[in-house]
Amino acid sequence: QVQLVESGGGLVQAGGSLRLSCTASGRTFSTYAMGWFRQAPGKEREFVGGIRRTGTTYYAVPVKDRFTFSRDNAKNTAYLQMNSLRPDDTAVYYCAASVNLGKTEDGYSYWGQGTQVTVSS
Repeated sequence: QVQLVESGGGLVQAGGSLRLSCTASGRTFSTYAMGWFRQAPGKEREFVGGIRRTGTTYYAVPVKDRFTFSRDNAKNTAYLQMNSLRPDDTAVYYCAASVNLGKTEDGYSYWGQGTQVTVSS
């Protein structure tokens, strides 16, 4: 069993930056790929990308070149660095753990509680 705890959300002006953290319990963090999803009000949850066990990353088109995924296995923590934030990035952001970095929710066994990111114009 893995528990994921997220932190780092908040309110930021357009063009600003935030870093989200996702810390896992247990000793098997390094064996999981860490995906990140977001859900804006009235919209379905969407995959924004993530980082594989190997450290390679995938970025969805809307966040490419603005967001960066990283991980520190010694700290059991995954990070999402968000730069050049826009109002349409406003959403609840979720981290999730799985063996593989899939693009759909049903591929993930463990989820964080979500953290609100609000970008004002």
